Amino acid sequence: MRLLLLTLLLTSTVAFASKQDDLEKLRQRISSLQKDFEKANESKAEVADDLRESERAISDSNRSLEQLSQQQHAAKKDLAGLQQRATALRGDMREQQALLGRLLYRQYIEGGDRDHLKLLLNDVDANQLSRDLQYYQYIARSRADTMKSIRSSLDKLREVAAEVRTKSEEIAALQAEELNGLQKLERDKRARQQTLNKIAAQLKQQRREIGRLQRNETQLSQLVEKLAHMLPNIEGKPFKSLKGKLALPVNGKKANKFGVRRAENNLLWTGWFLRAPANQSVRAVAGGRVVYADWLRGFGNLLIIDHGQGYMSLYGNNETLYKQVGDSIRAGDIVSTVGNSGGNEDSGLYFELRFEGKPIDPSKWVRR
Repeated sequence: MRLLLLTLLLTSTVAFASKQDDLEKLRQRISSLQKDFEKANESKAEVADDLRESERAISDSNRSLEQLSQQQHAAKKDLAGLQQRATALRGDMREQQALLGRLLYRQYIEGGDRDHLKLLLNDVDANQLSRDLQYYQYIARSRADTMKSIRSSLDKLREVAAEVRTKSEEIAALQAEELNGLQKLERDKRARQQTLNKIAAQLKQQRREIGRLQRNETQLSQLVEKLAHMLPNIEGKPFKSLKGKLALPVNGKKANKFGVRRAENNLLWTGWFLRAPANQSVRAVAGGRVVYADWLRGFGNLLIIDHGQGYMSLYGNNETLYKQVGDSIRAGDIVSTVGNSGGNEDSGLYFELRFEGKPIDPSKWVRR
């Protein structure tokens, strides 16, 4: 039996290590693909690339701030628990001290300070003597136990007080780090706005140029196709079984229809642009794994989730990407926040569904 348990434990450990290795290899392959992809598409003529670093920095700063916020929340929860323990210990000590006071008073009024020899020499009934001795021994034991409990409570209280101080210092450090993060975020946002002001006219012209937009669409399609060829199959509920049941990733107003021509340049829409306020949470439409989380020309901060069996969902123009390559995702998880990265004039989310690299109509998949 022990041999079987040991074998199972070793097997599960090896399997876990193998999965971790596979995940790290996947991240490295996608990172390598991303670098090659950026190098192949690098162009000084693309003024929108000037936004890349500032919009990446804003996303990274916001993600760091969110992580700090979660750490602060956990630390404050721990601190509250420690303070409750300290309060309970102080309550126990008050009860123990009150009990000790009652025991000492009883010993005093009962003459418990008399020694046993005097009791034996007095002309007292033997049974009464036995009862008196047991009674005094009971008081003495209770007093000793109570004093021991008080000492133990004091030791625990000192330990808790030390933990409270440590946790308070941890929270103060996190708050200082958060303040630095907020200041960095403000600098990143100012840098982005300066870039936007500098290239506003060029961006407006680019949005009207069919050739440039076609290159953006082609780059996205190439990226999705390359990702699809390098990804392992994802186990779980088949994505196709969710047809007609998906929730919108954001509570926004649909600005276009799939497959119709864009008014400004006559190109076809391959997804939906959902107008929504900045910083609104974006939720994954289904479970899967993040296979891309970075800036892409024309789509800003872009997140792609692989749902298995050839299906992917794409979320573009985000301000913040909370998830990173390799992260496992459940339906409804917050993965990003709404923005207008990539040179968009309007705040909102660009949303696509793809099967085997080809765009598919979201209206057939999202529940009415």
